[in-house]
Amino acid sequence: MSAATTRSRTPDRLCAEAVDLARAAAEEAAAPGVVGEHVGLVSEGDRVVTHFFECKEFGYRGWRWAATVARASRAKVVTLDEVVLLPGPDALLAPEWVPWSERLRPGDMGPGDLLPTDAEDLRLEAGYSGEDEPLPSSPVSHEMAELAEAEDAEVTPGAPATLPTTPSRGSIASVAEELGMRRARVLSRYGLHVAADRWDEAFGAKTPMAQAAPASCVTCGFLVPLGSSLGQAFGICANEFSPADGRVVSLTYGCGGHSEAAVMPKPPQPAAPVIDETKVDPFPLRPAPDSGSVPAVSDEDTAELGHS
Repeated sequence: MSAATTRSRTPDRLCAEAVDLARAAAEEAAAPGVVGEHVGLVSEGDRVVTHFFECKEFGYRGWRWAATVARASRAKVVTLDEVVLLPGPDALLAPEWVPWSERLRPGDMGPGDLLPTDAEDLRLEAGYSGEDEPLPSSPVSHEMAELAEAEDAEVTPGAPATLPTTPSRGSIASVAEELGMRRARVLSRYGLHVAADRWDEAFGAKTPMAQAAPASCVTCGFLVPLGSSLGQAFGICANEFSPADGRVVSLTYGCGGHSEAAVMPKPPQPAAPVIDETKVDPFPLRPAPDSGSVPAVSDEDTAELGHS
């Protein structure tokens, strides 16, 4: 270790004693009454010392006013270098800045919000190329491209969405528009896999709802199948009582609203009344005297009781 390094770690005596000069500079830079007690000093180098003062400003807990003083070689006068507000060891700091593209979460967008897409977004790829030949997975085949060349068709310089006018008939852009390929970019294989992983995590076989379900969605009558390659693993739930109604669900997902989980039997219907029309039951217009619960009594018997 050199002598210069040793001297730089030892605070200069005159600079260390210049506390009043450092305080006056800190009070001039700060608002009145926010510079607190002297809390220490540190040597910044040969004849350079920084004095720290407590900051009483609201919202700056743990921060310190730092006033750096210095003196020239063989000089007796200490001068001021700078005054700044620095965070201390236990200072209250703002969280680390994160770009908006990393802060964005699903559900953050509202009406009127615009979400720009990066030009190099890995989830997207070119739908087709107007300058070169179409992609191998494009519905525009090589034969159609050769036909357009044989017919002296015009090749547009870009995607139809970027053209100022409607592409003329016979150009690759017009053919792509007729085939429903007006989109300049489509979902890439990476974007497809990322979406599939996200959907499977939300409504897949590993969710608690699917673990307790009586059957999977692949046998449910409320499942609306999807086209393309996604239909091999996903569908759309159309059961309004299911927690996944209107959502893309994995075929291995399931819930208690399965169409065949508990089929309710039809309510029993009462039998129709049977009427025997071949037999006639006679019913007298007047009841018999002995048909009631009270026995019939003649007038002679009632005369003894004083009845008239």
